[in-house]
Amino acid sequence: MKYNHKLRVATNTKLNDSYFLLTLVPEHNEVRLSLPEIKPGQFVQVLTDVQGAFLRRPISVCDVDYERQELFLLVQKVGKGTRALASLQPSDSLDLLYPLGQGFTLNDLPDGEYRPLLVGGGVGTAPMLYLARCIRESGIVPDVLLGARSADLIVMQDRFSRFANLHCTTEDGSLGVKGFVTSHPTLREGDFSHIYVCGPKAMMMAVASLARQRNIPCEVSLENTMACGIGACLCCVENTKEGNLCVCTEGPVFNTDRLQWFEQK
Repeated sequence: MKYNHKLRVATNTKLNDSYFLLTLVPEHNEVRLSLPEIKPGQFVQVLTDVQGAFLRRPISVCDVDYERQELFLLVQKVGKGTRALASLQPSDSLDLLYPLGQGFTLNDLPDGEYRPLLVGGGVGTAPMLYLARCIRESGIVPDVLLGARSADLIVMQDRFSRFANLHCTTEDGSLGVKGFVTSHPTLREGDFSHIYVCGPKAMMMAVASLARQRNIPCEVSLENTMACGIGACLCCVENTKEGNLCVCTEGPVFNTDRLQWFEQK
């Protein structure tokens, strides 16, 4: 079920020059709400208070703490809308349409056989945190592999370490293994039952190719351009083996077996 709520900004934390983390609570004008059920991989549509901005901005759910009733959004500053979000102050409100889309598929294997690897790059790091939390709360410690150009762009390491075994790669070698995530031995040699990925398309395709070679099921969270978020405008369609599908309603998470990535020439 979708909801249109105004949530209050509890904190707005600058992580570096590119990213900031919003903490939202379901409280507006002294009216106390409760966060709905949100699955890892789902997203929200945010209405920004920017002149001339008519469309909501899609943002992945970064984390949810139901005990504290807090919703976290990791945002990258790229334009007027996200810069407006960066200027939000505690007690400001934010209009959300949520939760939207289809999330990741969690454990469907017998005990001891579910060995997940979560791979995130850039702002694609965001949905991996909530996924890691949900897997950890089920009693399994996942492995998480994060990649970025440099150490300062690897964000939320402390948060990930609460839920997972954390591995990092940087292109300049300033943190973890030097190179891309596809060069990390955890990905190339680890014994995993599932791989989950979000990040730049080239990275996701490279990881999906490795997973395919090793016969490991792989799910990716696509970041196609979205407008409406509800399947009406058709601007986010992805070519799949089932035809053109709206990423906002049929995704953003897809098993790579459904995509045409490896059939395209």
